[in-house]
Amino acid sequence: MPGSLKRNLTVGGLLALIVVLADQVTKEWALATLFRDGAVVEVTPFFNLVAVWNRGVSFGLLASDDPMTPFYLSGFAVAVVIGLLVWLARAPSQLLRISLGLIIGGAIGNVIDRLRYNAVVDFIDWHAFGYHWPAFNLADSAISVGVVFLLFDSFLGDSHRSDPQMTGKDGE
Repeated sequence: MPGSLKRNLTVGGLLALIVVLADQVTKEWALATLFRDGAVVEVTPFFNLVAVWNRGVSFGLLASDDPMTPFYLSGFAVAVVIGLLVWLARAPSQLLRISLGLIIGGAIGNVIDRLRYNAVVDFIDWHAFGYHWPAFNLADSAISVGVVFLLFDSFLGDSHRSDPQMTGKDGE
């Protein structure tokens, strides 16, 4: 395995693994505490911990009672993860490797939930001035941060690429 390919998959893969583990640990905690009795824990005037089963994707979109929906959504997510892994293998910058690792880890974390529970465990609830952001979890946060980093990386362009072999430059 060439050095840059190994480095890309190691950085992105390790970050994805950390995200999956942290996501699953926090969801297990939420299941053991919040979901046990449907508790709402008011942490601050604008932040709660709640018990929400998300049977769809972001913001509950595509939610359905069809028993095959979790498998359709999981299959789509796995296909996306495969595409992102190919991209990760070729990623020319550290920021891109981090971005893809976060997105891959978050996607896998939510796929695990869909396959285990037929829904995603959401429990983080931000609200202010009478408005609530839809409940989410650590995997969703990792995906969102990964997308922001991905956009930032795209705006930087080739000016921050660290690997001359990956960019085709001779390093001089």
